[in-house]
Parts: sequence; structure tokens; C-alpha cells
Amino acid sequence: MAPSTVKLASGHEMPLVGFGLWKVPADQAAETVYNAIKSGYRLFDGAYDYQNEKEAGQGIQRAIKEGLVKREDIFITTKLWNNYHAKEHALAFAKSQNEAWGLGYIDLYLIHFPVALEYIEPEKRRYPAWWMDDQGTVKPANVPIRETWEALEEVVDQGIAKSIGVSNFQAQSLYDVQRYTRHPISSLQIEHHPYLVQPDLIAMAQENNIAVTAYSSFGPQSFKELPGIFSKRAHGAEPLLESSLIKGIAGKYGKTPAQVLLRWATQRNVAVIPKSNNPSRLAQNLDVVSFDLSREEIERISALDRGLRFNDPGFYLPNFPLRIFA
Repeated sequence: MAPSTVKLASGHEMPLVGFGLWKVPADQAAETVYNAIKSGYRLFDGAYDYQNEKEAGQGIQRAIKEGLVKREDIFITTKLWNNYHAKEHALAFAKSQNEAWGLGYIDLYLIHFPVALEYIEPEKRRYPAWWMDDQGTVKPANVPIRETWEALEEVVDQGIAKSIGVSNFQAQSLYDVQRYTRHPISSLQIEHHPYLVQPDLIAMAQENNIAVTAYSSFGPQSFKELPGIFSKRAHGAEPLLESSLIKGIAGKYGKTPAQVLLRWATQRNVAVIPKSNNPSRLAQNLDVVSFDLSREEIERISALDRGLRFNDPGFYLPNFPLRIFA
């Protein structure tokens, strides 16, 4: 049977399939997470940016209280937002996020993006409006990645998180961080789907014992409902779930197109974090390690690659582009 977990460089095990909390409304998060646990999910991927950490934690607390799971059965990933990269802010913010989840500790804490923005006091403004201040201006801060990484290492030292990693980083930054780590880079989370395969980045990470997690596994599907320029690229792309290639492979195995897309990743030891509110799709998305695609099928799916990135602040911030993927 295919493995259902991946071993992190920190020594901890992370489920290969989890539940993504991006775009889950706060008023639905507790019930959504609780139902996902009942369906068998144990990994939940969150972030301060998603504005639902407290509510997601309440769903887990309910499941623990009812005896469905123990805390050690659950794996929580969350992320440090861009305005809190300075050492004194990062440590304090990790503590506040841990308190919001209410579960005692965070399993995996990631730097959300490799860019620091001007600090915003949480008491004055609970949530930054995406990347911009009230005037619609993006204001970078002079905080190097090393300072932020060393703050995350302190987060581990203080028992706030068990493992640390990064999100949306490229290979150059990974190599740089590796030069000064005390605690290893346990995970790299990236946009990864057949339209954006990034084979060299994944190879570099896996060669260096950095576990890779894919977000937006269904490609444009996740972005079409976003407003304005945030969804422009998605509306110009054929839905992967409707691809004749993906549908044909799904029919061969008696699976859904979504399951094929997820298995394409997990079979290459890339973790996935899909989201659904539909009970049957919840179960289907979790069942993506019980069958194997052929090498030829994996290669044919990978050949759909067109370098098409949907989560790109260099594109959707036209007045103040942050070209972190250049």
C-alpha cells in the first residue's frame, strides 16, 4: 500500500493528504473542519491570511472533546504573514496564532511569502487588506529572510511549533536559508498543478530532504471566484477538471478527475491540501493513495505544463508588482 505520510526533516510525520482552509468562511470553518475530521482528514492547512484560524481550531477542539481524535492525531500547518517578518514581530505573532488555534502547539509553521511588508499593529488593524494598506499602497520592509528564519527557529525553541518551513520560495532562497539553519527547512509549500509543474524546484527540495506540499492542485479552479485581476489568468485557462486527458485517465481507473490530479502529485511524494464542502468529494479527495498511475500517464499529465501561475503578486499587484517569482 502506498504511504499515507511523509517524513519531515524535523523527524515528524506529516499526512500526505490534508484539507486546505483557504477561502473557508470564518462562520463556517468550525463545522467544516469538524466534518472533515469525521471524514478522515487529519492535516489542516491554515494561515493568518485566511482569517479563520480561531474557528478552525474550535472545530478541532470539538472533535477532540467528543473523542473522535486526540491532539497528537491532528497536524496543523499555519503561516506567518508578510507584515510580521521582523524578529520581534514574528515571535509574538506566532504566539498569538498558536493561541488562536487553541491546541497547545502548531505542527508546522511556514513563512507565507519571501517578502517583508511594513509592520501593521494587529490591535489597530486586525487584518491587512491583502497586500496593501488603507491607501492601496504596497510598502516593503527592510527585513532579510535570515532574520525571519531565525525568529522561526526561536518559535521551535519555545515549543510553539514542532517544525518550520517556507511557502512560495524559489530554489535560490532555499539554498541560502540552508547555509545558516539550526532547525531544518521541513517543508516547502508551492502552487503546483499540471499547468505549473516546477519540476526542477521540486527536485531540488526533495534532494535536500525538504517535503513539498502542493496548493491549488486543480489549477484555475481555485481562482475563478476571486474578484477582478486576481482571477484574470484563471478565466483564460481551460479547467483541468474538464481536460479530456484527465477525464480519460479518470475513466480508466474509475476515479474522478480530481482524484487523478491529486494522485499525480501524491504518487511523486508531493502532499496535497484540497478543499470541499461536499461529503462525497471529501471522501474522494482523501482516497488518492490507493491507486497508481502509469509512468506514461504521469508524463502525459506533466506535459500540460505551460508555466501558468495563478498566485502571482507580480501580476495581480500591477501598481506595485512584487516579482518574487521572476
